[in-house]
Amino acid sequence: MPPSILHASDLHFGEPHRPAAAEALLRFVEEASPAAIVISGDLTQRAKVREYRAARDFLAGLPRVPLVVTAGNHDVPLYRVWERIFAPYRNYRRYIAKQLDSVLDVSCGGRGPGLRFVSLNSSAPLRAIVNGRVGNRQLDFAAAAFADAPDRARRVLVVHHNLIRLRDGEPVPPLPRSPRILRRAQEWGVDLVLAGHIHRTHLAWSAQRRERGGGRGFPVVVAGTTTSNRGRGAEEGRNSLNLVSVDGSGVDVTVYLYCQEAGRFLAHDNRRFDRRA
Repeated sequence: MPPSILHASDLHFGEPHRPAAAEALLRFVEEASPAAIVISGDLTQRAKVREYRAARDFLAGLPRVPLVVTAGNHDVPLYRVWERIFAPYRNYRRYIAKQLDSVLDVSCGGRGPGLRFVSLNSSAPLRAIVNGRVGNRQLDFAAAAFADAPDRARRVLVVHHNLIRLRDGEPVPPLPRSPRILRRAQEWGVDLVLAGHIHRTHLAWSAQRRERGGGRGFPVVVAGTTTSNRGRGAEEGRNSLNLVSVDGSGVDVTVYLYCQEAGRFLAHDNRRFDRRA
């Protein structure tokens, strides 16, 4: 079996949080036994201490699996203006992680090549509170991290904000300068991008197929909201997560939706991304 990544997002501890979905997420992790867990931002609703404490306790209850977490726009204070200006990540650093941009290597043993995760903080409390930003220094950080990746390791970029414009449903603007970010990711040899923010699942290629010699592209996988009542579009009122398998020939994504009657996440859809030449 190839290594799998459990991809959740937008937990929103606070008023929108759904404890039943969070409990189902914990059970799902136990059953799936992924090689790594990725939570792509918005752990809290309003970046309050009590919300961060709840998020910290939830993360501590996860199985001892390598964990990749990044901040989202809701993880910095919105209405506490002075805090947003002078100490926007104080609570995030205290309760979740000290580093905002990070690198993590996961060895998958006999199940396949390892994984290198590079997580970039796309929240921007001063410039673009909702839409986010990724700066040049962060891109240089990612370039260096991927250049130093172990041989044969699959390269996974994690951000909170979506990098692909949706072709259906509610129009959501992608992260500013997203075409440039995707071009740089192509140069880094990225195999997969994991994101959140839009509260609905979206699976797409980073680049369209071209008739003659275009870039191979890579999958961009966006998770819906896993444990809040803020689902949108086709997932309005729903909770979702992704189980992503990476192997030598491509990426396989299975989307799971929370079923209240069953009290668990059930497989809903699947898409295969074959590696491009």
